[in-house]
Amino acid sequence: MTRPASRSLLRYGFPPTDRVTQELAQAGLADENGALPGAEDVLGALARTGKPEMALAGLARLSEHPEHWPTIAAELRTNSRFRGRLVAVLGASTALSDHLSAFPEDWALLLPESDPGDLIPAERLYRVMAESVGVDPAEPVCTGTAGARATVTGPQAVIAMRRAYRSQLLIIAAHDLAQAVESSLPAVALPAVSHALSDLADATLQAGLSVAAAGLPAEAAPAALSIVAMGKTGARELNYISDVDVIFVADHPSAPAVAADGSALPRPDETQMLATATTLASQTMRVCGQVAWEVDANLRPEGSAGALVRTPASHASYYQRWAQTWEFQALLKARPAAGDPELGQKFVDITAPGVWSAAGRESFVDDVQAMRRRVEANIPEALRDKELKLGAGGLRDVEFSVQLLQLVHGRTDEDLRIAGTLMALRALIRGGYVGRSDGAELSAAYTFLRRAEHRIQLQRLRRTHLLPTDHGDLDWLARTCGYTAVGTSDAGEVFSAERARHSATVRRLHEKLFYRPLLHSVAAVPGDELRLSPEAASARLAALGFRAPEAALRHLAALTSGVSRRAAIQRTLLPVLLDTFASAPDPDGGLLSYRKVSEALTETPWYLRLLRDEGEVAHRLARLLGSSKLIGDLITRAPDVLRLMVTDETLLAPEPHQVASALLARAGRASTPQESVDIARSARRHELLRIAVGDMLGLIGVKEVVRGLTSVADATIQAAYAAAVKQVTAERGSFDVRFSIIAMGRLGGEEMGYSSDADVVYVADPLPGADPAAALAAATSAADLIGRMLGRPSPDPSLEIDANLRPEGRNGPLVRSLDSYRSYWDKFAAAWERQAMLRARPVAGDEELSARFMAAADEFRYPVGGLSNADVIEIRRIKARVDAERLPHGADRTTHTKLGSGGLADVEWTVQLLQLQHAFEVPELRTTHTIKALRAAVTAGLLEQHDEAALEAAWVLTSHVRNVLMMVLGKPDDQIPRQGRDLFAVARAMGVPAGGDPGEFIDDYRRTTRRARRVVDRVFEGGG
Repeated sequence: MTRPASRSLLRYGFPPTDRVTQELAQAGLADENGALPGAEDVLGALARTGKPEMALAGLARLSEHPEHWPTIAAELRTNSRFRGRLVAVLGASTALSDHLSAFPEDWALLLPESDPGDLIPAERLYRVMAESVGVDPAEPVCTGTAGARATVTGPQAVIAMRRAYRSQLLIIAAHDLAQAVESSLPAVALPAVSHALSDLADATLQAGLSVAAAGLPAEAAPAALSIVAMGKTGARELNYISDVDVIFVADHPSAPAVAADGSALPRPDETQMLATATTLASQTMRVCGQVAWEVDANLRPEGSAGALVRTPASHASYYQRWAQTWEFQALLKARPAAGDPELGQKFVDITAPGVWSAAGRESFVDDVQAMRRRVEANIPEALRDKELKLGAGGLRDVEFSVQLLQLVHGRTDEDLRIAGTLMALRALIRGGYVGRSDGAELSAAYTFLRRAEHRIQLQRLRRTHLLPTDHGDLDWLARTCGYTAVGTSDAGEVFSAERARHSATVRRLHEKLFYRPLLHSVAAVPGDELRLSPEAASARLAALGFRAPEAALRHLAALTSGVSRRAAIQRTLLPVLLDTFASAPDPDGGLLSYRKVSEALTETPWYLRLLRDEGEVAHRLARLLGSSKLIGDLITRAPDVLRLMVTDETLLAPEPHQVASALLARAGRASTPQESVDIARSARRHELLRIAVGDMLGLIGVKEVVRGLTSVADATIQAAYAAAVKQVTAERGSFDVRFSIIAMGRLGGEEMGYSSDADVVYVADPLPGADPAAALAAATSAADLIGRMLGRPSPDPSLEIDANLRPEGRNGPLVRSLDSYRSYWDKFAAAWERQAMLRARPVAGDEELSARFMAAADEFRYPVGGLSNADVIEIRRIKARVDAERLPHGADRTTHTKLGSGGLADVEWTVQLLQLQHAFEVPELRTTHTIKALRAAVTAGLLEQHDEAALEAAWVLTSHVRNVLMMVLGKPDDQIPRQGRDLFAVARAMGVPAGGDPGEFIDDYRRTTRRARRVVDRVFEGGG
């Protein structure tokens, strides 16, 4: 009798072996006549698995458990979704099949449906792992010596955790694999699988920490421990089997330890705390290693040679001083995974700034490329074609490309600060850093390779990235991934062809994005313009508006000729930068400055790489050099400011007090007084440039500029004071004198401009028992030395010390005693000297003497009853004389920022007259700041609000224009240019758009100063 075709087993692909026949019968799927009624769907599902025989063997083993098998068999026949999940796991993983055989009751875990986007909530994973070691999930989690501790410990804890871990892995794998067996089931995205695996790792680490804490001795010092996930775990893209990379962070618990009687216990020293934390960390690693996977802590500072556990302060010190580029690249994926979450977040917050500034480190791109080459070089030649992860066109190529682009562009674009590769790739596409088609190909290739890696690891739950060498195993892998035979090619051959295509795509795009990362601006230039021939350059220069194209062409030839790497980068940069120069006020000057800067920084390896890899820096530099001679002069000896120009935040980050502290600290470490002052002047150059860049870019206002310039001038003078006293002491053998420097003028008012001198007076008092003449001579030597060291010709800008506001001016002694000042003020001082003293404030020297000087100065500059009528008349007379005699010949009074109508002098003399008349009775007027004094005058009823607004607006505007003149022209000037490129450059720096009318700026300036002048005429001339 012929067997019915519908019942034939041939259609399901089972070989007619005795074992298969026995297992089919045992599972109730077939007998000697073929498939049993109702078993077709189950047989069909088995046929679609990676290895039907392996899946069948798993079912047969389950049938050996009569307490479960009848229900399992019924569900297999009627529940297609359950069938797809169970059969898929049995046909893909011998390890999970073994688990089900050992714990058959876990079959029920495959019955419930899961959200394809969130396979198992993290809370459920933690509950399962916690309960396996006797921890109540509702209790506070273990954070070191605090929180829930396991009640199941030792070998029993490992066994319980392993069983719980495999049960949850079973659920994840079943949903991941099922769609290839039952097409009606929803496909589970790769990120959902990786997230679930990562959450399971977190829960396992947390349970392992609870077990470790339970094993601590009673006398263990209190400690808080955080386990920070790194690598794939940190990015929540973990494999089925992979090392779990971590860094341990420890600190004293935030809550103090309490004794049995409720009293606070003394805080243990850090060594004891770290000993406890190290025990917890090492035991957690041991437990988790026996349960699931190796915990790898080698990404910690100093690697395997470094301490296993560090405090936040220790981590901060290491990453600020010693960390290499690859370490910051690794930190891109850091996140708190287990233990104390606040401590873990503190670590992330400490290291994050370094991650997002790593691309500005010297040789960043070279370091990353060299690291990638080292990875490839370590792959054995025989395995290169089989390596899914490290080989050419493998997973690491995608990850490195994405991470490099993140690090380069993530400093300015916070949307790129994403740990996961696929999510970061999508952000790069959205931001325009990767083309849509390139990004789609990378994403598809990465997903293909990761899924293949997952399937390989699932088979025996072993850590591997190698493709099978046996064709049968390759066919199993292909079928598990959902591939089937096509034409004359079996599933393995189809898979291999697909893998070759994806690998070639990855390698092509990796070369493009990793080794030749080009800027948006460069990519936007037409291809025929990327190569700059002399003829094309000459024509383009003329078209762009260069007035001297021949000279400009010479600059270009000097920059681009030759076959050096520098020249190659310049040939890439210049076609784009020329557009920026052309839109600047002075294209020719900008290109000349660019050549000077490039030649001066020839030996600075990061300079051109920064311009190439950071489009914003290149454009900003071109814009600034085409607008400001001062910046061009300063930048060659302060090139590090270029690195700050990557983002507004990095440029503006240092506060004046931080800059001053750093300057004094560096100067204080110098070996000689002159070296100390040279260091201070170099640091001042750096700060002048940083402020000027922020000013020209419109990122900071006048008040921030003058505050920053004054602060760095103060610090420079303080460094010079310390150096001078040190040198005079060494030369004379002693310095038996109290000695102070009192700031005057704009320095005293904390209103320094780029071109301001430092007005000061010196005061000294001999120490008790010292020879007065010798003491004053020592102070005079120090004062003279300060002026000479700060004004000495040097590549760094001088800070000219002007002591001519002292009593008797140039004819008087450079340094006086306090009694001498008092005597002079009582007998000889003129009204204008009271006015000059209004801005006096201590800047350096003996604090006690400075305080006594200021107390005496207050009596002098704030006379009881105010100024006499005679003094008021005298001040008005002096101002009229200054207006008439000091305005330069031919100057335009309406546009002279200092002495012009409504200019700085008008506003300041008016304010100072009010101070002299009323500060004795209005304490708020006792300030060296012009704006503060103006506002105090309004509060005191001495000025109307609208008058104060007019004076303040004029002061701010004229101060700004005066600073802009110095930046644009590169030399001090108070006169707004009448016409030409200089006027255009000043107007552009003042906010007039490209192509705008500079006349609008002039009109606005004159309107503002006219309003101020009307107030001056009424208040100053009328006496307030």
